[in-house]
Amino acid sequence: MSGITIALSKGRIFEETLPLLAAAGIVPTDDPEKSRKLIIGTNRADVRLVIVRATDTPTYVQYGAADLGIAGKDVLIEHGGVGLYQPLDLNIARCRLCVAVPKGFDYAAASRPGGRIRVATKYVSAAREHFAAKGMHVDLIKLYGSMELAPLVGLSDAIVDLVSTGGTLKANNLEAVEDIMDISSRLVVNQAALKVKRELIQPVIDAFAGAVKP
Repeated sequence: MSGITIALSKGRIFEETLPLLAAAGIVPTDDPEKSRKLIIGTNRADVRLVIVRATDTPTYVQYGAADLGIAGKDVLIEHGGVGLYQPLDLNIARCRLCVAVPKGFDYAAASRPGGRIRVATKYVSAAREHFAAKGMHVDLIKLYGSMELAPLVGLSDAIVDLVSTGGTLKANNLEAVEDIMDISSRLVVNQAALKVKRELIQPVIDAFAGAVKP
């Protein structure tokens, strides 16, 4: 295809990207929440969107199946960001990566240097780095579903997960005890595509940059 392909995930990232796309003169012809299409056209014949799982976005861009994509910082850390140009923090889909424990758990004692805890998370790289920097021993358990269940049934002492409002933690009698990092979504670009299709891609990057809210 001579045009460009942008990889997006459903939900919050797609919704919050719409104003940025509009700034670049791009309007999707379908809503992925209502359509089963995985490739969505736009009002521009030279731009199409592919709907992928959030964790797959960097992979599609890395291998050139998409020229650009929008992915959370959490996803990029786990992916490693190999072969990706990351020109912009888009300041969308903001949240925090946190350590959370059941209420009443003595995290201060458990997190002393030399301490050992079991942590359930899908963000294994970020969690490993965080606890290593604190001089702690950590047994990491990789999960893909609801992290909140793990400490409730004794699978782990703590979880590392994304928190936006904290409502789910509260509902499950958990509390955030430590922030690891602020998370937002970034624009990622395939480096080879940028060289070959610069006249198509650069205006999109510039339009996004102009529309990003501080």
